Amino acid sequence: MGALWTNCIFLLLACCCGSGLGSSNRCDEVRKVFQLRQIGPVQLLPLSPRPGPDLQVCVSKNLTCCTKKMEEKYQLAARRDIQNLLQMSSTSLKFLISRNVAAFQETFEVLMRQAENHTNAVLQESYRSMADQAVGPVRELFTDIGLFLLGSELSVDELVQRFFDALFPLVYSHLINPGLSDISPGYAECVRSSGRDVRPFGGAPALLADQIARSGVSGKLLLQALHLGIEVINTTDHLQLSRECRRALLKMHYCPHCQGLTQSKPCMGYCLNVMRGCLASMAEIDTHWREFVRSLEGLSARMHGPQDLEQVLLGVHTLLHDAVGQAQKNGPRLSAQVHKLCGPPSRKPAHSVSNQHSSSRESIPLTAPIRASGDSLAVKRRDFLNSLRHYRTYYGGLADQLCVSELVFGDGLSCWNGTDMVKSYTLRVVGNGIKAQSANPEVKVKEADPVINQIIDKLKHINQLLQGKSIPKLGSLDQIETGSGDVEGHYSGDCDDEDGCGGSGGDEVKRKVSRVSKLSPDVTGDHKHHHHYHHHPPVEESEMEGRSRGLGLTGAIWVFILPCLHMLLAL
Repeated sequence: MGALWTNCIFLLLACCCGSGLGSSNRCDEVRKVFQLRQIGPVQLLPLSPRPGPDLQVCVSKNLTCCTKKMEEKYQLAARRDIQNLLQMSSTSLKFLISRNVAAFQETFEVLMRQAENHTNAVLQESYRSMADQAVGPVRELFTDIGLFLLGSELSVDELVQRFFDALFPLVYSHLINPGLSDISPGYAECVRSSGRDVRPFGGAPALLADQIARSGVSGKLLLQALHLGIEVINTTDHLQLSRECRRALLKMHYCPHCQGLTQSKPCMGYCLNVMRGCLASMAEIDTHWREFVRSLEGLSARMHGPQDLEQVLLGVHTLLHDAVGQAQKNGPRLSAQVHKLCGPPSRKPAHSVSNQHSSSRESIPLTAPIRASGDSLAVKRRDFLNSLRHYRTYYGGLADQLCVSELVFGDGLSCWNGTDMVKSYTLRVVGNGIKAQSANPEVKVKEADPVINQIIDKLKHINQLLQGKSIPKLGSLDQIETGSGDVEGHYSGDCDDEDGCGGSGGDEVKRKVSRVSKLSPDVTGDHKHHHHYHHHPPVEESEMEGRSRGLGLTGAIWVFILPCLHMLLAL
């Protein structure tokens, strides 16, 4: 009888002190994981399981290994974990765009140097007497074109006309009137000013300006669109999560730890509800991102002939050669017109006129410089768009991708449903997007994120421009340039102590959307394509008998305790 009393007392103590956790060993495991993941100081952990009336999210009827301070640290860790996953998932996409922005800019610069060198070579061979003095105006022309392509607000008509204005005095003194080896600066200025009246180069300035403007705007728009693509990714990588989302992430990732279940994984349906709720605003980008990819393809398809920047730049030398030849051919008429406007020239006699010029327009074959086909802009655009096409559904399948590839076990074991370890998740699984979240049992979504709405507006604008449509009410192309300044958005969700906001009256949380104009040092990775998942109706998870070992111990203890209680009552 004494032995029976002893056993009953032991079991009652075990029930009262170890319900839900079995022993303090479970808290030892929680302590190890807490320390290993650097969630916070281990001093926050209780020495043994305890009641948790102060917990706000990880509430349980059983004893717990968590304290309120631990719960706050877990919530910060859950937020950090999901943002790391978002950044990891976008690494290859961001690298693809950033690398090609750099490649396109480099190709533009190489094209500028080649076109400038070839133009100087043509002038040197065909119009040797003025070639050396023309080097400066030629360099200024291509420098201005390069600045225009890279975003400067320059008038193409003006920069082209400025070049031809500077060129006319050289043509006049060396080719039209070769006896003038050196005219005075004042007379040269008068000749330069008269150029717009006498039009020595015919329609060449207008033709070149039109070609540069049409092809240059396409190239400029391509770069600005890619910069905006990087801005979209940076914005979603640093998405500010709502209070409801943060609590749901805590409940999914770390509340099992409070019950000693450090190795548990969420059920698929449960994970989808949480992630689709948290990323609901991000899913709204999907339609506009798909259109963004299609619009880039459309722009690229139009970049041929007069809109092919490479063809235009490498053809400048031919146009210039013909324009100078036309002025030389019309020399007598131009001389008379300049004489009428400027009077007789102030000049010095030439020392050696015969060796200072060549009037032959056919002195060299005027062929474009040979470029390897793999180096051409068209090939680079084609290869880039072929790779980008794999990411057109990136935002539509992101929540599903994170659950399938990172967060959920795929081996049919029991899973965490937010409160317990179960065989399957039985609640309704909602779809993607804001509207679908009205029925989400895990995350309440009030409205779309204002910063996501802002980035969607920018995507709509750039898509219109890429498609060649004008939008007067939205202003010029440069109003959407990502370099026009930081855009601040204020997070409108609640913020309290558990959110890690530094007190109940915590500072306002702000976020900035910043430009990435160069390949960031932290952008690494290869071109592994993300797998995207279509959203089918939820499939019933396989049924398994029994509860988890960590939570079924209470029932087992009561099986032994009940006979003891009956014996006590009988006495």
